[in-house]
Amino acid sequence: MLDAYNKHVQERALNNIPPRPLTPEQTKQVIRLLASGAHENKDSLIALLTARVPPGVDPAAKIKADFLYQLIQADNHSDIIPPQQAVELLGAMQGGYNIQPLIDLLDVPRWAESAAAQLSSTLLIFDKFSLVEEKAKQGNPWAQRVIESWAEAEWFTRRPALAERITLTVFKVPGETTTDDLSPAPEAWSRPDIPLHALSLLSNPRDGVLPDEPGSRGPLAQLDGLKKAGYPLVYVGDVVGTGSSRKSATNSLLWHIGNDIPSVPNKRNGGFVFGGTIAPIFFNTLEDSGALPIEMDVSGLETGMQIDLFPYQGEVRESATQRLITTFALKTEVLLDEVRAGGRIPLIVGRSLTAKARESMRLSPSTRFRQPKAPQPSSAGFTLAQKIVGRACGVEGIRPGQYCEPKVSTVGSQDTTGGMTRDELTDLACLRFSADLVMQSFCHTSAYPKPVDVELHETLADFISCRNGVALKPGDGIIHSWLNRMLIPDTVGTGADSHTRFPLGISFPGGSGLVAFAAATGIMPLDMPESVLVRFTGEMQKGITLRDLVHAIPLYAIRQGLLTVEKKNKVNIFSGRILEIEGLSMLKVEQAFELADASAERSAAACVLRLEEENVAEYLRSSVTLLRWMIRQGYQDPATLERRIAEMEAWLAKPSLLAADKNAEYAAVIDIDLTEITEPVVCAPNDPDDARLLSEVARWPIDEVFIGSCMTNIGHFRAVGKIIADSREIPTRLWLAPPTKMDAQQLAREGYFNTFIRSGARIEPAGCSLCMGNQARVRQRSRVVSTSTRNFPHRLGTDASVFLASAELSAVAAIIGKMPTVEQYLWHMERINATRDDTYRYLNFDRLPEYQLTAEDKAVTVRLAGQSL
Repeated sequence: MLDAYNKHVQERALNNIPPRPLTPEQTKQVIRLLASGAHENKDSLIALLTARVPPGVDPAAKIKADFLYQLIQADNHSDIIPPQQAVELLGAMQGGYNIQPLIDLLDVPRWAESAAAQLSSTLLIFDKFSLVEEKAKQGNPWAQRVIESWAEAEWFTRRPALAERITLTVFKVPGETTTDDLSPAPEAWSRPDIPLHALSLLSNPRDGVLPDEPGSRGPLAQLDGLKKAGYPLVYVGDVVGTGSSRKSATNSLLWHIGNDIPSVPNKRNGGFVFGGTIAPIFFNTLEDSGALPIEMDVSGLETGMQIDLFPYQGEVRESATQRLITTFALKTEVLLDEVRAGGRIPLIVGRSLTAKARESMRLSPSTRFRQPKAPQPSSAGFTLAQKIVGRACGVEGIRPGQYCEPKVSTVGSQDTTGGMTRDELTDLACLRFSADLVMQSFCHTSAYPKPVDVELHETLADFISCRNGVALKPGDGIIHSWLNRMLIPDTVGTGADSHTRFPLGISFPGGSGLVAFAAATGIMPLDMPESVLVRFTGEMQKGITLRDLVHAIPLYAIRQGLLTVEKKNKVNIFSGRILEIEGLSMLKVEQAFELADASAERSAAACVLRLEEENVAEYLRSSVTLLRWMIRQGYQDPATLERRIAEMEAWLAKPSLLAADKNAEYAAVIDIDLTEITEPVVCAPNDPDDARLLSEVARWPIDEVFIGSCMTNIGHFRAVGKIIADSREIPTRLWLAPPTKMDAQQLAREGYFNTFIRSGARIEPAGCSLCMGNQARVRQRSRVVSTSTRNFPHRLGTDASVFLASAELSAVAAIIGKMPTVEQYLWHMERINATRDDTYRYLNFDRLPEYQLTAEDKAVTVRLAGQSL
């Protein structure tokens, strides 16, 4: 084992990265060697056990904790590991399997003081708090000391506060940095291996960045050169972190600019990030990781500058001359406590622990922590989003700027972030989810899996289901198309995918750390954002699709001066705010998601829509049937699915939907008259904010067309089938990827696959396909029109120029090999207009025989129900 491990260490050293953490089997082998006393290099074995075993509830952590506790119990004075050191090593494991041994040691006079010292600095106590509290009430002085320490927040005050003056070296990346730049999709397979994945950060050449190996290896030599000045690096950009919620972008960045975490292998926290604008989800993932994100004017900062940051004064000065470069205001003073605590999540957990301890001791609330500023009193009404979040907090509404911790009902996890979420859950010592429903998908890697993906498919599903979560199967389809089927109206959720945007209720997507926290605790931290109202009026015009309305939102925002395409000094009224949409209440829930989904491209914190109860009820009845079918098909966890079915049926028995007050206030209102939209609206290469009318880009040559992603549903594919029905050997490379296996099966039954194949289309397995570009890719430098969510540079293919458009417009472009004129497009749309109702039918599972209970199923259900009674 050691020979193999040392070989692994040498291989990793070639890339200047540490070895992977020890596996459970490797941990056992290290312990066996230590216990034998025969190994010549005991110190190196102890170092491995100390620093290379993951914390929390990783299986290797249990092996380590059990071994250390056995040494302490045996009072072993051999030269393996002295008991005092073993207690200290237990204490460094953060939480999980080490907690019960430390609590037990409070009753052992010889080790009680040491155990109390370790527990006093441990935050991940959760339900074990009651055990310490009970010992304290029974008179155990060391348990009393632990409760007192928690009450006084010594876990926090022992940590150093942020310095008054911090010298940094600037690394500036001009323009917009997306999470695709920081965590490239083709390298998604390596995301849980933070040091390895970090090698690909900024691997695509751009101004100010010098990759070691363009396309695969980032500017490591450039970063190393900047570090030679001897100061920490600060990452600086005009717009930073646009795009997805992937925490891998934060992990990779902090690997280069952050600090090692003692006893936590291959993970770093801390660091500094400055941006003219920092995307809200990325801002939050930086907070979660203990970094200090600051929005400021960065025009005076250049790569290589030495600067002094004065975080309390809100100033940045040139180090040598103390010339003032810029000033800033922190988003919240609580950021200073978050950095001191090691991150937003440790601070939340620690504050809760302190509050619980003070309540146990009948003390007043702690004054050790900075408090978020309360919003100004207001007599205004509440918006729909404010009411939904308010209900999750047990109040009427939550005002913008108010800090709250709403109850989270639904949590989604997908596969390219799922490995990181699993690691975060392990670090949080989570053995059972507190959120009502947690769902894991495998939609990004199932089509063309690498061996590492196959391993993830086999292990992650069990990890989720054994914690009472619901695990989908590879090939089932896109996370959102499934998760939306599990929603309860007017509830709050989150997901580790930026497109977790509920058409019912509200979702605030986050990085894997926040998602793990929400899943484990059932709550999430939220500084309530302001809302922007988009109000549609009038009637939709002939040939116009919902995707055109999606793109009309940035188009009208640009016209009103509320959004700019230029990245320097960028204006974006939606960034960090909630997008609330009115005037389209007639939409089906499937249609509503198309609008909610695209709020991610606006950098909005969330999105809500007002819908009709009748359409919501229709959707829930269908969803109940699907969930029952899932239970019969053996999906885990059946108890969780049954509970969600009961909640849906309770709503159906007494339907009601929240609505905004008439006197609600918004940061801005954008009015869109549907009668003015008479031609399609597209987003030009390569920016989802660059909305243009079709007439402005007509006749642009097109090489490839992708129709798929979570922005599509079965109606779009029927429309495509009708448009291309008479086409043979179309001039473009056409990709088609149904969002779920249920869509694919129904399209096959209706004969559409035959039409697609005859046209020469490439039909992809149900899932994300080209949308993320982590498996299938378009040809280099190709010209593309796509229904995917976003069109950032290099996302679908290297140096590709990608338009975003409706499925219908994409189909027309596919058969003529260029962006059509408005007249050409409308001519082709006539094929759909006559059969519009049939084309845009949705999957009502309660009306499809293959999803119904058979007579045999009903008999089994009745028999099981009788047995349970």
